[in-house]
Amino acid sequence: QVQLVESGGGLVQPGGSLRLSCAASRIIFSITTMGWYRQALGKERELVARISSDGSTVVTDSVKGRFTISRDNAKNTVYLQMNSLKPEDTGVYYCNAITPGSGYWGQGTQVTVSS
Repeated sequence: QVQLVESGGGLVQPGGSLRLSCAASRIIFSITTMGWYRQALGKERELVARISSDGSTVVTDSVKGRFTISRDNAKNTVYLQMNSLKPEDTGVYYCNAITPGSGYWGQGTQVTVSS
């Protein structure tokens, strides 16, 4: 079955940076749309950024200019570079994969932005 394994979360001070990684297995990664979602405590899960198989990206307005999504098809990995982090970026970040007819989620990684 498809596996998505996130890493790179942690505690960081406001203004700091983190890079999340999501390694995918048992999937044709090169044709898969990959995305990052986040869920803050008591809130709904929301899209942060998405990257299609052709490299085109969608980034939510609240993180534009601060977060960058990228992918390495040779490593079956998608990244989320997060700069200038704010306390409101705190939450569990989930990796998502969309293939024709199916969608998959990782287990999530906690990101906490606090001084």
